[in-house]
Amino acid sequence: MSEISRGRSETHDIDEHQLRYVVDLPHPMPLVWAAVASPEGLPSWLCAADPLEPRLGGRVTLRWLNGDTVVSGRVTAWDPEYVAEYTVGPPHGRIRFHLEPGRPDAAGSTVLRFTADFHGTREAKLDMLAGWHEHLERLRDALDGRPTDWRDWTDERWRQLREGYERDEAPWPAWQP
Repeated sequence: MSEISRGRSETHDIDEHQLRYVVDLPHPMPLVWAAVASPEGLPSWLCAADPLEPRLGGRVTLRWLNGDTVVSGRVTAWDPEYVAEYTVGPPHGRIRFHLEPGRPDAAGSTVLRFTADFHGTREAKLDMLAGWHEHLERLRDALDGRPTDWRDWTDERWRQLREGYERDEAPWPAWQP
């Protein structure tokens, strides 16, 4: 089982956030592409997508299966088997999946570079860091043959991740001589 590295974030103009994750997946690119860019693959780890018009400018509506979030927008980048980008309404903004071949010594593997750009508070940023981290763990599990059964979902793992991201972002105490 591959470990999901912690996400990184940058904040600009107080409330513009970009989250970044790099995920090594021991699965071939076509399998990962189907999971991140098709209405059949997305529900196994993230959300229902209906419609998802697989083309630049196509319509997309994403309905999260672990809550009541529904966002609509457009496909803002589409390079089959490499890049799928959805720009949707709040709270999610721009969601981008960029796939690359994995390391040469790991035949059939894929590197997923995931970014999410959105406007929100510091608290929303921490929520999103934890949420996307958990969803990427679920992507890994789905690709390993263990899709999410959303009827059994709880927020326990999200809370653990959220606490970790908050702890990592806490300011260090000022050093006093």
